[in-house]
Amino acid sequence: MKKIKIGALISGSGTNLQAIIDACDSGKIDGQMVFVGSDNPDARGLDRAAKHNIPVFIVDYTSIIKRHQNDPLPDDYDPIDIYEKQSIFSKSDKDRTKVMQLLSSRILAERALLDQMAQFEFDLLVLAGFMRNLTPYFIDRINTDKDHPRIMNIHPSLLPAFPGTDGYGDTFRYGCKVGGCTVHFIDYGEDSGPIIGQKSFPFLSEDTEESIRKKGLALEWELYPECIQLFAENRLKIQVNHYQQNSSWKNRQGVTVIAGKKQ
Repeated sequence: MKKIKIGALISGSGTNLQAIIDACDSGKIDGQMVFVGSDNPDARGLDRAAKHNIPVFIVDYTSIIKRHQNDPLPDDYDPIDIYEKQSIFSKSDKDRTKVMQLLSSRILAERALLDQMAQFEFDLLVLAGFMRNLTPYFIDRINTDKDHPRIMNIHPSLLPAFPGTDGYGDTFRYGCKVGGCTVHFIDYGEDSGPIIGQKSFPFLSEDTEESIRKKGLALEWELYPECIQLFAENRLKIQVNHYQQNSSWKNRQGVTVIAGKKQ
């Protein structure tokens, strides 16, 4: 089987990145890491990549947003289109100007990311602890075929429950009896994209928030490579689920795993 080319974006220690690198090296993933990028110059995961001779780059979001906020935006940026597509921020009339300014402030950093990534050919982009919401501007330039998304993320909860930055903590504090992790494709919302796979574990009476995180991470390191391998085998298919809510019909995208190993 031909190996897929995988790029990664990280913000921190890169433990999921390491799991993916190891899975590629061992043959559990029919893939090759071709770059690792970060928004954080101090991300420890960059050292992990460098040890494996994987090219790395940094796009310092904080610096770009602070120092270049008055720079001209890219010619292909349509603020109204991005505002209407996104579903992370409020779309109320009173918030419109503020939200559009916030989105615009991210575009220069995302354009810098895209420019760095243009050096590499890649089939799949994995977010491995990348702590930035991506706007439709970035997403649309990677997902050029709506039926074949190629930005994958892992989240520390059983989505759609507890989206956001602290999935394990939110699950624990809510008093849930089961926790877990989810791998999904990215869409225009916050952790709302089509779900590819999940793993769960029970909460025990002696568990703490710290022990929950440790259990969850161990499952993440199993689940993410498994889902990437399904992508490598071309076994992930987007489907549209129709359902009725409040007397009206709605659509929701999901992912079907095709049986058997595709070549």
